[in-house]
Amino acid sequence: MNDLLVRTLAGIVLILFALGAVLLGGNVFAVFVALAAAMIFYEWRRLVAGWGFAWQAAGFVYALVPALALLWIRDRAPQGLELLIWVFIVTWTTDIGAYFAGRAIGGPKLAPAISPNKTVAGLVGGMISAGLAGYAWVELTSMSALLFWLAPLFALAAQGGDLFESGLKRKAGVKDSGTWLPGHGGALDRLDGLVVVATLTALVQAAGLLR
Repeated sequence: MNDLLVRTLAGIVLILFALGAVLLGGNVFAVFVALAAAMIFYEWRRLVAGWGFAWQAAGFVYALVPALALLWIRDRAPQGLELLIWVFIVTWTTDIGAYFAGRAIGGPKLAPAISPNKTVAGLVGGMISAGLAGYAWVELTSMSALLFWLAPLFALAAQGGDLFESGLKRKAGVKDSGTWLPGHGGALDRLDGLVVVATLTALVQAAGLLR
């Protein structure tokens, strides 16, 4: 089975689990988020082992803040369910668009010293994909028009989060943060963008900008 097929099948399973937990909400979603946060923190601790207490504490914050953001969006924000699905759509389509645009177009590297496989074309492709998919979902659900503009900006931020995690792995001397998900690596590898998008979305909503 080739790498793309494995990656696609594993990604579909992940998406189905995530959407199921989001739709069920309540304790099911809380447990799902708690497990994801625990996996993030576990993998972070393995990466930064021996780097000192500050790095360990930073990992706790890195795992906790987006977990709280996801729970708050789902249960407290107006149109919380729709907004949370928007968060996932933006995150997922950023990854998908960046992956395929980078492979199809290639071209200049985005940050070769940190992540040699990422390209400028992938960055732009991720932003366009997230913008289009985010726009479609906002139109369908009649959410705030500001989300039209935030989708590509948050896609850019998500790819910044991806580069940050790549920098951690390079410093630690590993290729992936884990091996539990075939074709994807570990929880940090898959959720680095969600960490950023969920946190930013919760901040924007809490500031009262989504009307």
